[in-house]
Amino acid sequence: MKTTAWCEAGAMADELFDGALVVLSGSGGGLVEADMICAAIEKRFLETGHPRDLTLVHALGIGDGIASGINRFAHEGMVRRVIGGHWTWSKRMQKLARDNAIAAYTLPAGVIQTLLREIGAGRHGLVTHIGLDTFADPRHGGGKGNASAIEELVEVVNLGGRELLWYKPFKVDFAIIRGTACDPHGNLTLREEPSDMDSFAAAMAAHNSGGRVFAQVRDALAVPISPARDAAIPGILVDKVCVNPAQCQTTGSAYDHSISGELPAPHVRAPQALPDGVRYLIARRASRELAPGACVNFGFGIPDGIPAIAAAEGLDISWTAIEQGSHNGELLPGHLFGATRYPSAIVKSTDQFDFFSGGGIDVAFLGMGELDAQGNVNASWIGPDIVGPGGFIDITQCAKKVVFCGTFEAKGLQVAENEGKISIVAPGAISKLVQQVRHITFSGRRAQADGQKVLYITERAVFELLPDGLQLVDVPDGIDIQRDVLERLPFTVSLSLAIAARLEATCTE
Repeated sequence: MKTTAWCEAGAMADELFDGALVVLSGSGGGLVEADMICAAIEKRFLETGHPRDLTLVHALGIGDGIASGINRFAHEGMVRRVIGGHWTWSKRMQKLARDNAIAAYTLPAGVIQTLLREIGAGRHGLVTHIGLDTFADPRHGGGKGNASAIEELVEVVNLGGRELLWYKPFKVDFAIIRGTACDPHGNLTLREEPSDMDSFAAAMAAHNSGGRVFAQVRDALAVPISPARDAAIPGILVDKVCVNPAQCQTTGSAYDHSISGELPAPHVRAPQALPDGVRYLIARRASRELAPGACVNFGFGIPDGIPAIAAAEGLDISWTAIEQGSHNGELLPGHLFGATRYPSAIVKSTDQFDFFSGGGIDVAFLGMGELDAQGNVNASWIGPDIVGPGGFIDITQCAKKVVFCGTFEAKGLQVAENEGKISIVAPGAISKLVQQVRHITFSGRRAQADGQKVLYITERAVFELLPDGLQLVDVPDGIDIQRDVLERLPFTVSLSLAIAARLEATCTE
């Protein structure tokens, strides 16, 4: 039987050759991040100039946003192409993309992960509906993030009369993954990690491409992993393993068994911190869209405050699922979003994305950067730097109901609430409602074709997507419909009967 090939991270780094394609498994905030290996690769490049001209592939962004993860590769000459699902974890890599020093691509995270699975299975890439009519569609850019990105990674195909996208396969030379521990046969367990992520898919893609799989673990076990079901990655897929006794569960944090799902939830939990200010106003209104018995997804930002409001107000959240693979966990805030406390189940994120792709989410609450007259939302390219969608497209394209949450305006917006009435103290200098979004992360046209119910909730107005465009369906007390909403819109919307009657009553006073 195979035995584990233990080695130092530096020895792994020495094997990477110029022009190699490297897959990183993990998620931002240090989730399942093999940073000891990445640091060794960075050190070798800074000392020798090699490996260079790498292609880097990652699904959900990796690192602490300062030095680790993707940042280890963010040196001019070290990479020539990056295919990423989320870019904000490395400002340096974003700058390389902005300066056209690399060929930058961004694709839906679930597409990247399941494409790795298809590559590992020897199939001819990924054929899916995910990404149709968004920026991933070649008719809207094909995932290209700058002028240096000239290769076509996606094609439109037709199968059985149905239009789909074909994401082309590639050969994986190296997969860099992480586990909690490795046994004498090279089997890895991730039992103390917040997520399994796409580590199996990445390892299989590299192994079956004739590439190499390098793993980092906290512990070297003297006996086989038991029970065998705890072995997430079989040793046959793993080429070399290094040990990092100081490995953290998340960025800078010791291992917490409530996050790995090894501890049952207590009968009484401490109340979650409520969001404040305008975030509270939007999240509170969004919480009214919760429905008993629904499977719910909450995105990063304003939506992640909804569970706290629901708990405080006794609203039912029947079941939650997030893209990193957790079910029914208490969402952690900020850079730890993606990890949860006291989850009831943790599945591979590739499996979770399959669940999302098939329509398993009943209601999804996501943020929005821009909203346009056609109901399109941009959440993937705000300002000068490419952001990427993460799991946004995989979730919103297939959820039965989508609730977008965001402010009406940005930069200087001040809002007050007094005795249940909301007032705009100072408008924002930048409207987030635009004639046409810069980057289509969510397609209103596709949503209409697929029969989705879509709401857009701001602090002063709620819009619904209808066949003929957006309709204003709700305005909180205190807001002047004409002055605060209609006159500040760059496009025309229809009015629901209730809003029309309220506006007419105001005009006749």
